[in-house]
Amino acid sequence: MHHSSTVSPVYILVLAVAAIAPAIYLMRYIDRQDSAEKEPGGLLFRLMCMGFLSALLAMFLEQLTDTYLLNQFVYPSYTVYFIVVAISVGLIEEGCKYLFLYLNTWKNPNFNYRFDGIVYAAFVSLGFALLENVLYVFSYGLEVAGPRAILAVPGHLGFSVYMGYFYSRAKLADDLRIRSSRKSNLIFAYLVPAFLHAFYDATAMIQTPSAVYAYLTFVIIMYIVVIRLIHSEAASDTEI
Repeated sequence: MHHSSTVSPVYILVLAVAAIAPAIYLMRYIDRQDSAEKEPGGLLFRLMCMGFLSALLAMFLEQLTDTYLLNQFVYPSYTVYFIVVAISVGLIEEGCKYLFLYLNTWKNPNFNYRFDGIVYAAFVSLGFALLENVLYVFSYGLEVAGPRAILAVPGHLGFSVYMGYFYSRAKLADDLRIRSSRKSNLIFAYLVPAFLHAFYDATAMIQTPSAVYAYLTFVIIMYIVVIRLIHSEAASDTEI
């Protein structure tokens, strides 16, 4: 963003819309797929706000881990960066989302359909993406808004669909008193999106031709799988 004192209110408004619109659009998209029983607006708004809090917590924890980990190496290699990204982006960011998702929905009486888990995870994740996007767009200007609207914000949705998919199955297993299935699905609900997020960020960051190719291939495949998963889960939604 331009740091002169003559930044116009119109430019600020354009930045705000560019930063906020992608996440809001995707929240509406996910909510529209939930045809069996709509979730209360108040709960969805709270989950979006929990996404903001998870982003702030993640930023704080990432600052600590990045500083500590990178200080251990004089000349960090790609392997070191990949490990740092796996920990700080994969485990920390998805862990913070997962924590706020679990605390706010696991025992909520509205969590009574399988697709609800995907809706809840998406709203937390897109709240996270919304705050992150506002910070990026207001820091770097409109030139980052387009790429982030196409890649970063939908990426967060993609990771959350996997989280919600396993999270709902854990809830179903809990209802059926199948402890082993509940435990394994809760673990997958955390580790699968953490791995996907780490791979996404690491390939985006490395910038070699092969990494760029891997990144674009990964993004295209993930988007196709996620859209199919959303539609199949919505169409076959069952009560928990």
